[in-house]
Amino acid sequence: MSLVTKKAPDFTAKAVMAENNIEDLTLSSIRDKYIALFFYPLDFTFVCPSEIIAFDDKLEEFKKRHCDVISVSVDSEFTHLAWKNTPRDKGGLGNVGFPMVADLNKTISRDYGVLLEDAGVALRGFFLIDKEGIVRHELINDLPLGRNVDEAIRILDALQFTEEVGEVCPANWNPGDEAMKPTAEGVASYLAKHTTK
Repeated sequence: MSLVTKKAPDFTAKAVMAENNIEDLTLSSIRDKYIALFFYPLDFTFVCPSEIIAFDDKLEEFKKRHCDVISVSVDSEFTHLAWKNTPRDKGGLGNVGFPMVADLNKTISRDYGVLLEDAGVALRGFFLIDKEGIVRHELINDLPLGRNVDEAIRILDALQFTEEVGEVCPANWNPGDEAMKPTAEGVASYLAKHTTK
């Protein structure tokens, strides 16, 4: 079942923080910010480092939008730390700048509906949580399918635009594009200008 429109399941878990210290992280303690929460299967694997590094490369873009990035996998905090301490040219991450949460007992992955029970790993889940703690977007990919971080930022932009302006964002909307008023007239006006048939 989708979590969209529901309160994000809260958790407290060990996490390797940006400075490489290990602390308890409680999701609900993050206030007045958006949260980009993403799950990945396992440390020291294949598609996963490319995604984690891609999120890290765009971290300033998320911060500009008052959004914290948090990753979760079923590995321990010690494995996360070892992976961060492994150079990228050796298959490691280097010092990524967001918390990496340990979900060793798999409860967080299960609560978010991304746990593959038989395999004991999480699918590639992405959840955008608003400042009130409500899940506003979710995307879940199968294990071999990497995510597009630019699309995650575009969705965050769309959410913030709708909250600020009150209009809705049509397909392929990007900041600066025309949106539409959520009325029959608004849809008709938008379609008249933006469709060919």
